[in-house]
Amino acid sequence: MANGYWGKILRVNLTEGKITTETPPDAWYRTYLGGRGMISYFLLREVAPDIDPLGPDNKFIVAPGVLTGVPFAGSGRNSFGAVSPLTGGYGEGEGGGFFGAELKRAGVDGIIFEGISPEPVYLYVKDGEAELRDASHIWGKTTGEVEDILQADIGDKRIRVAQCGPGGENKVLLSSVCNDLTHYAGRAGLGAVMGSKKLKAIVARGTQQVPVADSDKVRELARWMVDNWPQYSQGLHDHGTANGLMGLHVSGGLPTRNFQQGHFEGAEKISGPTMTEKILVERDTCFACPIRCKRVVKTGPPYNVDPRYGGPEYETLGSLGSTCGVDDLEAIAKGNELCNAYGLDTIGVGVAIAFGMECFERGLITTEDTGGIELRFGNAAAMLEMIEKICRREGFGDVLADGSKRAAERIGKGAEQYAIHVKGQEVPMHEPRLKHALGVGYGLSPTGADHCHNLHDTGYVSSTGGAASWGVLEPMPADYLGPEKVRLLKLTAALRSANNCMVVCQFVPWKNLHLDELVRAVTGWETTQVELIALGQRTINLTRLFNLRRGFAAKDDRLTERFFKPFKDGPLAGVGVNREAFEKARITYYRMMGWTDEGVPTPETLHDLGIGWAVDYLPPGERREAGVV
Repeated sequence: MANGYWGKILRVNLTEGKITTETPPDAWYRTYLGGRGMISYFLLREVAPDIDPLGPDNKFIVAPGVLTGVPFAGSGRNSFGAVSPLTGGYGEGEGGGFFGAELKRAGVDGIIFEGISPEPVYLYVKDGEAELRDASHIWGKTTGEVEDILQADIGDKRIRVAQCGPGGENKVLLSSVCNDLTHYAGRAGLGAVMGSKKLKAIVARGTQQVPVADSDKVRELARWMVDNWPQYSQGLHDHGTANGLMGLHVSGGLPTRNFQQGHFEGAEKISGPTMTEKILVERDTCFACPIRCKRVVKTGPPYNVDPRYGGPEYETLGSLGSTCGVDDLEAIAKGNELCNAYGLDTIGVGVAIAFGMECFERGLITTEDTGGIELRFGNAAAMLEMIEKICRREGFGDVLADGSKRAAERIGKGAEQYAIHVKGQEVPMHEPRLKHALGVGYGLSPTGADHCHNLHDTGYVSSTGGAASWGVLEPMPADYLGPEKVRLLKLTAALRSANNCMVVCQFVPWKNLHLDELVRAVTGWETTQVELIALGQRTINLTRLFNLRRGFAAKDDRLTERFFKPFKDGPLAGVGVNREAFEKARITYYRMMGWTDEGVPTPETLHDLGIGWAVDYLPPGERREAGVV
């Protein structure tokens, strides 16, 4: 009997309203595990390289992993993927909460949506059965309204809902996939893919236990986390991910005024402890997790923030706060509520608005362009109004709704230099002039700038932590970009990618070797760290091939120009990313990955990773050299 999975993937043809079931062999699950592995496999094999991301030929994939839904901390996550309408390349995002676990406990390992429905629909999955239902009555509703209506329609408050929100319906390229109202697969514009398919929501209800090979070992590991998390994650419990905001401000790595500065004079006003003291009303959590890092906030007039939408994470405090020059915590909390209600990515939206603010202050746009809005840094009212306009694609909001890269192209006048993105995706709230290999990771990321499958250099300055189990035995300065740091980036990215295949939360303080034990206990396989790192490298290669087929090349593995310019003031005054070191590190990474100096995987690398079939998806010139055409 299989463990950790059901052997059941749903394929939903939205155009025809038809649902079929596929049963991959056991070897497929061990090769890809789910999550990113499943998404990269099906996108590469089934999506033509020239399709429109918002057209019928894109596929929207919902992918739990082999660990999802097993009761231990960190196993509530789920991956979503498609061709990204924001970047045009590989698109993927993960969300926590309870939806992924509920879907897995409903007897499903994944769902592949194809085509476009003639009318709005939602998919209802319960204990292995699935049906498409009319969603015309919830089209146009906020995420909270949708959840209320569906609970009433189905007559079950225990359902879990993933949905696109009004932003996705309006094909806002900064839209996200929302589940459980407070958990988001925020990046890549995946909400717009759902909206384009007229797929309003996916509803899961499961009463089955995910089969595991060694339930005693699973309970032992789960108990270890219950007993030990406070010594590693007390700050995360107390103040959420915002616990680190002041540290980044002090070190010069807090993005401020569209990344012009790395420190913010209003940092303390928007910090984690301040949020805890002034507006926190509850701590929320995800499936089976004792840490309770999620914030629930509430305010009175003038913003009247609704606690059902949770509270801002660090990324939101940075993107809607310091990056926009806003130090009004309650206004930021309102912005978070609006983004959650509308299904918008707070990182993308905040950085796009900050881009607009810089353009306004430099005179590239005026109130004639913004509809009378004084779009200046520090203007909290303007930030909130622009969120509304982005969701509705109204006025200047329609320009920003496509992301800062496209917005800059529309504005012209040299605006491109103020658009802070990689491959078209806005940069998260982590500054490459503080964490230099993180910047290399931004450039190499298949989804565009991303902090979750990346290396954070500051974690390895005084010790190597869990990296010792990979053979990394010496700490390194945060600004070092030599071969040893590139090796650490390569290994870290691989394990982060493996996490996104399992799918496991990276904030839960599992040690690296715990992940081996968890996979062994759940599946019964003799999994080792070597196998998991190879899994991560496998998916990095698959996503690389996908992007090469979509027209990306080595020239796209770069940072925006601003990061090569030194800060003028603050703790990192005079510090910029060294361009020569960056380029050398990029080529070193290619070679360590077994790629050419143009960033193309070699046939030998693909065979070495057990995905020789992917040789057929190499660029034509590389296939000829390999003798396959």
